[in-house]
Amino acid sequence: MPTVEEARSPMDAALDSLRREFATVRTGKASPALLDTIRVEVYGSKMPINQVATVSTPEASLLMVQPFDKSILPDIERAIMIGDLGLNPANDGNVIRIPIPPLNEERRREYVKILHKMAEDAKVSVRHARRLVREALHQLVKDHELSEDDGRRREDSIEKVTHEYSNKIDELLKHKEEEVMAI
Repeated sequence: MPTVEEARSPMDAALDSLRREFATVRTGKASPALLDTIRVEVYGSKMPINQVATVSTPEASLLMVQPFDKSILPDIERAIMIGDLGLNPANDGNVIRIPIPPLNEERRREYVKILHKMAEDAKVSVRHARRLVREALHQLVKDHELSEDDGRRREDSIEKVTHEYSNKIDELLKHKEEEVMAI
C-alpha cells in the first residue's frame, strides 16, 4: 500500500543531492566542497580529489591541497586547471595553493542560472517520486483494493508533502542565490 513515507524517501534523497550540488558552486569564499567535482587521473583511473589529497581552507579566500603522495602533485594541479572552475593553482612542490578570486557580476549571474537549473532538476525528482506513488494509488483504486475516498485522501497528503519539499528546494535556492550574489 503506497504511503507518504514511500514518497518522502526519494524526496529526501533529491534534497540531499541538491545540497551537495549547491556546495560545489563557488561563492567567493573558499570551501573544500568547491573541488568535489574534480577527478584526478592517477594510478590508472580517475579518482575524486578528496581520495588522493587533503583539501583545507587556511584563509577565507585560499584553498590548500596536500596530496597523500607527493608524486601525484602535477596530476592534481592539471586536474584543477582543466576542471573549468576558473581557478589558478600554484604548486610549490609540497602543496597546491589555490587563491579564490572574487567573482565578477557576470560570473555571479552565470552561477545563479546554474543554481536555478540544479533546483529545477531536484523539483523534477520530487515530482517523479510523487508520480510513482500516485500511479500506485490509482492502480489500487482501479483494482478495488482501496476506496476512491481513501485514494483521494492519500493523494492529497502526497500533494502536501510534494509542496513541502518544493518549498524547501525554493528556500535552499534563495539562500544560495543570496550567498552567490553577496559581494
